[in-house]
Amino acid sequence: MTQIATHHRQLIFSPAIRIFHWLRALAIVVLIVTGFYLSWPFLVAPESSDVLVQGWIRFVHLIFGFVLTAVTIARCYLFFFGKSKIERNSLKDVFSLQSWITQIKSYIWMGHLHKVGVYGPLQYVTYVGISAAAVFMCITGLVLYANVYHEGLGGAIWEVSAWFTALMGGLAQVRTWHHIVTWAFIIFMVIHVYMAIWSGIRFKHNSVDSIVSGYDYHKDH
Repeated sequence: MTQIATHHRQLIFSPAIRIFHWLRALAIVVLIVTGFYLSWPFLVAPESSDVLVQGWIRFVHLIFGFVLTAVTIARCYLFFFGKSKIERNSLKDVFSLQSWITQIKSYIWMGHLHKVGVYGPLQYVTYVGISAAAVFMCITGLVLYANVYHEGLGGAIWEVSAWFTALMGGLAQVRTWHHIVTWAFIIFMVIHVYMAIWSGIRFKHNSVDSIVSGYDYHKDH
């Protein structure tokens, strides 16, 4: 008698996590594009034009910089205090040597990937690293903001930003590292998209759509 395999669905990501994921993705893409333009303004308005291209690009960069800062704070809060424990549960795999071996073996087609939470140990460490990079970019971005705008928020954080600037070795160093860490996001995005698609094909589950719908589907044997 032929046994038909069925699937059950499991809620992976809450609506808040999904919304913040796409807001962060949008903010990072916009910040990369506008940031490169600010460092190399390849679009020049005609001399007779009253359109301040550099000004508008800088304005967009600032807006999405604040979006990324707000999302980063919100995601940190959700990770530590959110009702969903599925991300926090992934920490158990990080301290398990067997989990590391299992994930590495699964990536070289030697078995299936079994996870306690939503991430394997390699994924977890990578996401923590890119989250730390996001915090660094938000801090250096605010420091650069305070060195241009001296009233309002810029004035409120001026003393802290001046201390951080001195700690980094000067404003030029802050700008340089702000630019260098941008490349970490570029490299991460390429690998992240590739691995999400590859993982869905390799392990036959809803790895990409789950960040849209929130649900993953697993086969029952």
